[in-house]
Amino acid sequence: MLSEKSIEAVRATLPAVRGALGQIASVFYGKLFAAHPELLRDLFNRGNQASGEQQQALAGSIAAFASALLENPGTPPETMLSRIAHKHASLGITPDQYAIVHTNLFAAIAEVLGGAVTDEVAAAWSEVYWSMADALIAIEARLYAEAGTPGGDVWRDYRVVGCLPDNDVVTFLARPVDGSPPPASRPGQYVSVQVELPDGARQIRQYSLSGAPADAVQFTVKKVVGSPDGEVSNHLHERVAEGDVLRIGAPFGDVTLEDGDGPVLLASAGIGCTPMISMLNHLAATGSPRRVIAVHADRAQGTHAFRADLDQLVAKLPDATAHVWYEDPGSPWPADRTGLVDLTAIGIPEGITAYLCGPLPFLRAVRAQLRELGVPAADIHYEIFGPDLWLAQD
Repeated sequence: MLSEKSIEAVRATLPAVRGALGQIASVFYGKLFAAHPELLRDLFNRGNQASGEQQQALAGSIAAFASALLENPGTPPETMLSRIAHKHASLGITPDQYAIVHTNLFAAIAEVLGGAVTDEVAAAWSEVYWSMADALIAIEARLYAEAGTPGGDVWRDYRVVGCLPDNDVVTFLARPVDGSPPPASRPGQYVSVQVELPDGARQIRQYSLSGAPADAVQFTVKKVVGSPDGEVSNHLHERVAEGDVLRIGAPFGDVTLEDGDGPVLLASAGIGCTPMISMLNHLAATGSPRRVIAVHADRAQGTHAFRADLDQLVAKLPDATAHVWYEDPGSPWPADRTGLVDLTAIGIPEGITAYLCGPLPFLRAVRAQLRELGVPAADIHYEIFGPDLWLAQD
């Protein structure tokens, strides 16, 4: 909670800081990587840095956190903090790294805003930063304890025991090299995978768990073409085979299937189907009697990963239906299922809990439809791959 003096200073300077956050974030990352090049090489996603998405996400989260403290001083934005903490935990972030960020971030603020950053203003925004950092450190410590990875030691060596291609995706099965059982996970979670690229960088990406076999970790990777962010997915597709060893982190992720008997909507687009397939696998394995509505959108039938799995899993459930839309089916397909998803065409029951995963435009459109249909915002959960450019603005 901010002091009264800091609240006044932050309130007075928030418009100026918010307007300059994009530039501040850019200068900050430049300073951070100049001082610690190993962070760009082995921790931060180089693709997100190249696209600017990470800068946008950082700027949005700081502004949103400061605004939340001003509006509700005693109530931190728990949803945003949880989302960030799970991402950090999946990377093994440790408390000492927050001090490194603070040093470079405030050097960037001083450089961009110049004389406007008085000692009082700097102290107030430092208080904002450490309020956010301390909250994240506490959540991450709890996550590490729950995962049995104290101190953020989340990484283990896994041997690939299966590579299953499906259209432009590959599902990997991997077992711990030391023979221990794989860690427990919840449907909807993801793991971090670290690979060494030809230039020596050890880049990390998160991939959703697409199932939970008893003796292996199962995650699915779509090959990304024509994007800087595709260097890891391409490496996994082209260079990793059965018998190879990968560094894989413990499962994390705060968008997970909640227990209960109420109806659920699992809505996905493209490779966003992976956490939904995991949830369907769990529901089918437990013989769930819940009303389940599975919705998927894709460009064409030929790009729809897990198409057969979707039909098979839905058929195993006593009260489940699947609804699929293709923008360009490529072969005969019902006209009312061609184009974009229209939830009004399928009927959404009262009391439904919705889980969404896919590109940001899809998430926005489906969430808007659900809100128009009367679904409370608190009952709509979403997972987005890459920096969350939506949560800080939502």
